[in-house]
Amino acid sequence: MKKYALIVAGGSGTRMKTSELKQFIPVAGKPLLMHTLERFIHYDPAIPVILVLPGSQHDHWKQLCEISGFNFPHLLVEGGRTRFHSVQNGLSFMQDEGIVFIHDGVRPFVTSETLLRCYDTALQKGNAIPAIPVAESIRQIEKNRSFPVNRDKFVLIQTPQTFMISLIKSAYKQDYTPEFTDDASVLEKAGENIHLVEGNRENIKITWPEDLIFARSLLESTENIITKR
Repeated sequence: MKKYALIVAGGSGTRMKTSELKQFIPVAGKPLLMHTLERFIHYDPAIPVILVLPGSQHDHWKQLCEISGFNFPHLLVEGGRTRFHSVQNGLSFMQDEGIVFIHDGVRPFVTSETLLRCYDTALQKGNAIPAIPVAESIRQIEKNRSFPVNRDKFVLIQTPQTFMISLIKSAYKQDYTPEFTDDASVLEKAGENIHLVEGNRENIKITWPEDLIFARSLLESTENIITKR
């Protein structure tokens, strides 16, 4: 079945505290966003990639591609006012049925094994959401106090959140609401059950300055984790 990768990279990166937007920060000789796209290219060199960026960033991205010699074909789409609307815009360019991976542009460490698990489960059940167990103790905050909760009842959600295209396009016809924190919440609101699959722990979303240390350690090392299982 046909596969699509829908990469969403519209964050402002204020928590990163850098002048460059985090998706464009150079690591190991190229912007983080290129490393992310390359994960999908490695998984399936024929996969159509739709990259959603704010219109104001399109020229800068094209310049970075030229400078880096990044010539893998991809469709550049203008983002919307929220991530929800950006995903809507990207989905509108998919006319065929198939499987779509919807992925954060600043998660450059998803493995081919995770992508395969997502694809197989979405093909069978309509959706697949990668998740990992919570390793630390956690507490719930209520007003002026906190109390421990059982971490075994929680998981951390990652991307790519993966769907049959017809199902997720139908779900995205709903009106936007702030409770839509990810694509799974949009589909669940439309009445579908969510199916979790095993993610990979290094598949973090680069958000804080400390995350860059982690990213550089992995991307600039000689170890190739793309095929890590």
